[in-house]
Amino acid sequence: MISRSFDGEYIARILRKLGYRPVRGSSSRGAVGALMGMRRELEEGHPAVFTIDGPRGPRYVAKQGPVLLAKKTGQPISCFYIAVKRAWILNSWDRMIIPVPFSRACAYFSSPIPVPADAGEELVSALHQQMQETLERCRLRAEAELNKIGPSDHRAIGSSGDATGS
Repeated sequence: MISRSFDGEYIARILRKLGYRPVRGSSSRGAVGALMGMRRELEEGHPAVFTIDGPRGPRYVAKQGPVLLAKKTGQPISCFYIAVKRAWILNSWDRMIIPVPFSRACAYFSSPIPVPADAGEELVSALHQQMQETLERCRLRAEAELNKIGPSDHRAIGSSGDATGS
């Protein structure tokens, strides 16, 4: 799921060129339609992927969309995080990371989290919390493993586009 924002259009175009099928929408615009589109993609055998913090954040705080989609489709939730050794970091609310080409990366994946079709509001809330904790664990473990390799070389990109060390 990719937001309908101006930035989202760039991401969607790149993903299409890489062979993925982006569904446009977010927790703040077109959420229901996007969830329906993602459900169709899953039913056709394609993967469905969310950015955890939506278009407005807060940073690293997951929305409930993946839990609701898993409940409707019977597909479990798999969490992952990819840490990179060298990257440009945008000066934005989410500190978006753009990996430097040929940078080292470390991915950490969780075990699947099943969501029963008959899950009530209380269980959906508990599974949302479990997903949030799992995402955080994936992020911390991927970053820790990558840091064993050596110091990182991140660069912050300010609004002027100049790269400065951070």
